[in-house]
Amino acid sequence: MSHPALSQEIHARLQAALSPESLEVQDDSHLHAGHAGAREGGHYSVRICSSRFAGLGRVARHRLVYHSLGELMQQGIHALAIDASTPQEN
Repeated sequence: MSHPALSQEIHARLQAALSPESLEVQDDSHLHAGHAGAREGGHYSVRICSSRFAGLGRVARHRLVYHSLGELMQQGIHALAIDASTPQEN
């Protein structure tokens, strides 16, 4: 099951909060059809490159992404794979 509106909302929130140089949001929900957690929300992958991640470790970067998504992390998103980098790391 695809959730294009939620993918767009994820993209919009991350764009507004983190001003990324590049951002890709992929809906992976179809890969998890029938999975028990799939009923709780979609599965997504995010690749984001932002100078806001400079000086932050992996966990802090992920927390910044989670914070930027707000309540979507409790309502709509069941799983989120994050690849967060800075422009210098690319």
